[in-house]
Amino acid sequence: MNDIARALDSDAGLLVRGLKDTVADQIRNGIASGALRPGQSLPESELATAFKVSRGPIREALAMLSHEGLVVTRRGHSAQVVDLSVADAREIYSLRTALETLAIGQAAEHATSTHIAMMRDLLREFEGLTNESTPKRSAELDLQFHDIIYQASEHGRLQKVWAQIRPQVFMFLLTRNYLKRDFFELAAREHRELLDSIVAGDAEGGVVLMKAHLRGAYERLISSLVPAAEIVP
Repeated sequence: MNDIARALDSDAGLLVRGLKDTVADQIRNGIASGALRPGQSLPESELATAFKVSRGPIREALAMLSHEGLVVTRRGHSAQVVDLSVADAREIYSLRTALETLAIGQAAEHATSTHIAMMRDLLREFEGLTNESTPKRSAELDLQFHDIIYQASEHGRLQKVWAQIRPQVFMFLLTRNYLKRDFFELAAREHRELLDSIVAGDAEGGVVLMKAHLRGAYERLISSLVPAAEIVP
């Protein structure tokens, strides 16, 4: 069994969904768990052996992941797990701020009792996290909360753009230090404040809170990558 096969637990059944979708899911999970490292090569031949399929579904899965920004492909070279840079972080977080300020403003106007109940359920789980919780679960809850804000916005095109950058945001969330002592308390408080603004129908207040929330997330990420003096808006 090759290294990729061991990392991806590729003996799992591939017939539950389409081959390319199942392969993409397992590679995506391998990236999220850290089993596949940034910059790691993903040769089609090794993946095909690991999953016991032809190269066709492998090529299609890699194309899907490339579209999501999780792998990079170059002509004549094997695909690689993306290694997101500081410049990538700046672009993604500036775009995310533009999207999410619009989303929360719309959510304050359109959120239903169902949306609010779903966010409250996620907050309860978030508040139950401890330093023993996995970074992956923390990131999942974080993004699921923001997913509901987008759903509540009732803005279809906005949701589609969010779906395009969401996988890269997830990778950045995993990069942040979720085991920092004050993280869970800080994250729970900020998400509760966002929810309170939606419940109150306070679009302007929600925008202010969202900008501060994302700015803090960006600064915590960048501070782990570059000296503080190099952090720019």
